[in-house]
Amino acid sequence: MRFYALRIFLFPEDTNETGKVNRMARPDKTTAVAELAEDFRTANATVLTEYRGLSVTSMKELRRALGANTKYSVVKNTLTKIAAKDAGVEIADNLLTGPSAVAFIKGDPIDAAKSLRDFAKENPFLVIKGGFYEGKPVTKEEIMQLANLESREVLLAKLAGAMKGSLAKAARVFDALRIKLETEQGAPAPVAVSEPVAAEAIAAVEATPAVTEDVAEAPVAEATVETTEATPETEEKE
Repeated sequence: MRFYALRIFLFPEDTNETGKVNRMARPDKTTAVAELAEDFRTANATVLTEYRGLSVTSMKELRRALGANTKYSVVKNTLTKIAAKDAGVEIADNLLTGPSAVAFIKGDPIDAAKSLRDFAKENPFLVIKGGFYEGKPVTKEEIMQLANLESREVLLAKLAGAMKGSLAKAARVFDALRIKLETEQGAPAPVAVSEPVAAEAIAAVEATPAVTEDVAEAPVAEATVETTEATPETEEKE
């Protein structure tokens, strides 16, 4: 009897979703809760899933698809709820039913959401139940909307392209300004620019008269001519 009580204390019973009894030592539970709580704190986003029916090979494929910046862990519902609460996250009970696995996303949440969505299309056993994004709870539908957004890398590439186009246009405008000023001051005409580009740039310049007037009215230093006085030596030579 004493041995049985000692066994229950050291290895408390924990019933899983299938009704089977699991026994986990208290130190192991404490460690598991602490690790899960840290994952909740450090993740940019968290997605809770049900993996019932997925094979070991499928789970490996999913982890590979999610990449190194996402930790996909099979978890115990009771411990997960405790760990989430320790991390300041309140998980609804309906998100922790059945065999659960959590994706702790440390990288771009959009990329991870895309990977989960695409994998779920090919593997219906993966059920996306909901999660948390930027500290707020999100539904499955909202996770799907997130997956449909363009990733950070794509947005940065588009921004870089737009900036490159703007800089090229600005360069044409400044070149046209230089041409206009040199023409007004009687300087030799520079190398010809294609008519459409010049017309567009000059039109932009003329739209800002304040700049051209200030530059045009800038004083120009008068040229000085050096003269030498005649000396007796120069007169004899003449």
